[in-house]
Amino acid sequence: MKLTDLATLQPTYSELGATAGPLPDGYHHVRKSAVIGHGRARFDEAAAKVMRWGMLRGAGVRVEATTDVAAVGSEVLVGIGPVRAPCRVVYVIEEADRRGFAYGTLPGHPESGEEMFAVRYDPASGEVYAEVVAFSRHGTWWSRLAAPITALMQRIITSRYLTAL
Repeated sequence: MKLTDLATLQPTYSELGATAGPLPDGYHHVRKSAVIGHGRARFDEAAAKVMRWGMLRGAGVRVEATTDVAAVGSEVLVGIGPVRAPCRVVYVIEEADRRGFAYGTLPGHPESGEEMFAVRYDPASGEVYAEVVAFSRHGTWWSRLAAPITALMQRIITSRYLTAL
């Protein structure tokens, strides 16, 4: 699959944008965060990195994208080992104290669902948090067959996302 092939594909799930609120039933849910530093400068640095696919690349995920900075509609091919997983950015967070984006799965991705990557600044404490929110279920016969392995991989990669910044 090539990056240019993704433009005509439709998402493999109907709950677009659901990582921004209550997560939908019928999926595995992930909500993880970790303190990654302190201060507005640290927030700005981490936010810039997140928006340039830094949580993914820092976790060891290969990233090919149609844009250098995450934007609504950016198409992305993420790769772990031999697996290449197509996604599209469905929303971007551009708030004073929170920045990030969410992408959703496209046909050919082993899972079906959405994942949000963000950083948050807490003005009261000065702490900066990395955040990952996701909902997913198996999207292929082989991901269902390899369920114990894919669940372990998801836990490992989520931890790596948080430490990538």
